[in-house]
Amino acid sequence: MERKAHIEPGLLPVFRLLTAIRLGLTALASLERFGGGPFGDRQFDHATTVYNIIDVALLLIYLSWPRLQKWLGRAYLPVGIFLASAGPILVQYLVRQQADPVGLHDVLRAWQLLPALLIPLFIVAWQYNFTKVVLFSVGTTVVDVILTRWLIPVESIRSLASSDSPYALAFIGVMGVLINRMAIFITVGFMVTRLMRTQREQRTALLQANAKLTHYATTLEQLATSRERNRLARELHDTLAHTLSALAVQLGAVDALWDANEAEARHLLGQSLNATRTGLTETRRALQDLRASPLEDLGIALALRALAESAADRNGIAVEVEVAVTEHLDALSPEEEQCLYRVAQEALVNVSRHAAAQHATVCLECTAEAVTLTVSDDGQGFDLAATDLEQRLGLRGMQERADMVGGTLTVESDIGKGTTVSLTIAISSQPSVVSDQPEKSQADS
Repeated sequence: MERKAHIEPGLLPVFRLLTAIRLGLTALASLERFGGGPFGDRQFDHATTVYNIIDVALLLIYLSWPRLQKWLGRAYLPVGIFLASAGPILVQYLVRQQADPVGLHDVLRAWQLLPALLIPLFIVAWQYNFTKVVLFSVGTTVVDVILTRWLIPVESIRSLASSDSPYALAFIGVMGVLINRMAIFITVGFMVTRLMRTQREQRTALLQANAKLTHYATTLEQLATSRERNRLARELHDTLAHTLSALAVQLGAVDALWDANEAEARHLLGQSLNATRTGLTETRRALQDLRASPLEDLGIALALRALAESAADRNGIAVEVEVAVTEHLDALSPEEEQCLYRVAQEALVNVSRHAAAQHATVCLECTAEAVTLTVSDDGQGFDLAATDLEQRLGLRGMQERADMVGGTLTVESDIGKGTTVSLTIAISSQPSVVSDQPEKSQADS
């Protein structure tokens, strides 16, 4: 019998359960037979019942002994299948009276083995393939035929050769039962193996899909980490590096003018101090953005409002916030909320650094189908047709974030007419209640 490196999940508990059920049914049958039922006076039935109880009990002990599985290793299950198959067959022949000729009780005995042998058949079909099912079905039938021939007295065999024998029909009936039983085993085993093959294919496909998802999640995490590092690098470059560069130039000028023009040197020194304080403030703000978790603390609506107010305070522009507070916002996943927040953050950074705007608007609209974030300004704008967006790191980072959550990012701009960045994310599952109207606030420097 084929040996696998592992036993199918759930097979051993089912094997033990079926064996325990068989033991219980055999015990109930013994109560009927020993209690004076219609077969209670037959010694054959009494012996069969006793031997069956002993056989099933020993099999249940074998299946319930964990150390045996450790000791036998891969041979554990094949041995259990052999015991479950050989036991019922041998019990029937051990208690059979050899002097009795072939009769109706042999036909009944062959049928009575069907439920007991279905258990190991089911286990073979579950664990192995259809070839092993056929071998099991043919093997049990051949063993049954050999034992039947071996235990029939020679006189009975000779009498079967005569057409006038009263036992000929019974012998033919036994052979017919064994053949029909083998056909039933093959049919049932075929169906079980087909079901198990389908289950294994689905399980393999699921494992492969999980592996792909794990790899995809790891890749996304690495990309997110890389983007945050790039953003941190840009923040430090635009704050700390610029401040230190300007400070170095100004201090060099102070050193050169100190003896020749002390007043101008002091003026440059004051500018250096102001630049130092500004750079320190911007560096602290960048570090605070890295350490803070406004989405977890405030939620997307309040986090966007705080972000806009912070941008207004730092850059001296008026930022208007329009956030539609609806129950549909609760349907957003943390990744989608993070995407909305980071896109708004990057868009406001671009407004402060490149747009030369006096006014900006942050608008968040949410419906049952989608949520849309719009960040617009009245700045100098740029020519989209003449601009390679792949070279604009900020815009490229926003596009990558939108792609990660399946969103759509659009950028509209023209020279002298400002810029509008819009992000739309579809909502897959939504609550049914919509509450308040959009709230508006204006934060002016």
